[in-house]
Amino acid sequence: MTMVSTFVEEMGISKILEKVTVNFNGEIVEKIGVVTVCFALSYLLIRHMWRSMKMEKEPIKVLVTGAAGQIGYALVPMIARGLMLGLDQPVILHMLDIEPSSEALKAIKMELIDSAFPLLKGIVATTDVEEACEDVNIAVMLGGLPRKEGMERKDVLAKNVSIFKAHASALEHYAAADCKVVVVANPVNTNALILKEHAPSIPKKNITCLTRLDHNRALGQISERLNIHVSDVKNVIIWGNHSSTQYPDVNHATAVTDDGVRPVRDLVANDHWLNTEFISTIQQRGAEIIKARKQSSAMSAASAACDHIRDWVLGTPKGTWVSMGVCSDCSYGIQPGLIYSFPVTCQNGEWSIVQGLKINEFSREKMDETEQELIEEKTAAYSCLN
Repeated sequence: MTMVSTFVEEMGISKILEKVTVNFNGEIVEKIGVVTVCFALSYLLIRHMWRSMKMEKEPIKVLVTGAAGQIGYALVPMIARGLMLGLDQPVILHMLDIEPSSEALKAIKMELIDSAFPLLKGIVATTDVEEACEDVNIAVMLGGLPRKEGMERKDVLAKNVSIFKAHASALEHYAAADCKVVVVANPVNTNALILKEHAPSIPKKNITCLTRLDHNRALGQISERLNIHVSDVKNVIIWGNHSSTQYPDVNHATAVTDDGVRPVRDLVANDHWLNTEFISTIQQRGAEIIKARKQSSAMSAASAACDHIRDWVLGTPKGTWVSMGVCSDCSYGIQPGLIYSFPVTCQNGEWSIVQGLKINEFSREKMDETEQELIEEKTAAYSCLN
């Protein structure tokens, strides 16, 4: 009764009751009072519920490692503006980088403050990995050693294995139990594998790697080829490793035209282009960008990271899938435990691999080739650990 009384007092219902309790020749006009009170209660309850619905959500803590780098500089304002988690979701940014980048990290914090983002409720800018990982709900792992001229892939792998082992340990001990992780630093699939192995308390389904950039590139190339808007193309697939062996597949992709929804392969009507130049363009797109601007992809990588997390958390549209590097469960015959890019749908914060797609002989060969490269990378990474 105390809760009811409090609600009555807060909503001003007692005053309404006083007004509608009218004496007429010593009798209470009960029916009029009851009806009036019911209307008043309904109105006030709806208003109370509306105000409750409009109450601000609890902030989500988002970690960005390597935040002072190019991708980080492009990514953090996107997160702060709501492009990753929604335009009604407050965030607290945790930014981590190495000590030599501490001044650049401070400058980014200053710029974030100067931008006055309404959704940005706090900023942690630090070179301490434990502080950076404290209670984070989402982790975007940009930090890693980039491949430089003259370096072999195995040299990059050896350095990044040690970095991701340390980051995994920090996430294991300090991040939220349901933390969602996307690895962006190359080699993304194997770095995610190392992280998965050394953060066993984080559910393996919560550790992913970014192949959405390749997915978006494939959408872009098809839209350019067909001279249609990119939003009218869907369900391309990136299979396998984020490397030059990845397999961009359009066999299940569709596009919206004036004549309705049609298969992309039929619309392109050029199997030779789809099986050669299209695939190599996606595989080599990063290298082409480096050649053109003398720096690696930053804006498009940051946008893809936002897309990856947004769809994972908020869900994919019905009938649409996206590409994510996730832990294989032996779907499509891929070795279990590998972090391999599959087509997935997302709902209620969980991803699911799209099942039952027909795989032709050409696709099977390409999928096996990129799987083999991942197996070799896994062996090399484990040898570095040992």
